[in-house]
Amino acid sequence: MKYMKQLSIVLAITFLGEILNKLLPFPIPGSIYGFIIMLLCLQFKIIKLEKIKDIADFLIDIMPIMFVPAVVGITVIWSGLADSIIQILLITISTTVLVMVATGKVAQFILDRDGGKDAGGNQ
Repeated sequence: MKYMKQLSIVLAITFLGEILNKLLPFPIPGSIYGFIIMLLCLQFKIIKLEKIKDIADFLIDIMPIMFVPAVVGITVIWSGLADSIIQILLITISTTVLVMVATGKVAQFILDRDGGKDAGGNQ
């Protein structure tokens, strides 16, 4: 029953994100709205982490399975991709490096702003 309650919380926030996607005129997916809502709820202690931790851990554990259809789809269309493999690799590598640099810069900015404190407020 605990898992059903936790899943209900996650699904309710996901549904709220989808509603915002339909109501707001921005080209942002509903899942992103849901992530933002969940982040705000956790940050402002509207939802305590313990209330969703077990189902969140489960969803993270099964996440690799969710990529299987995408990989199968790529193998099906591989012959069409083979001609563009160099361009695809260049784009993949450059965007990966860009995301890594941007993530590092944002993390460094947050650490500098907080004065080196960890999440618990300790140094």
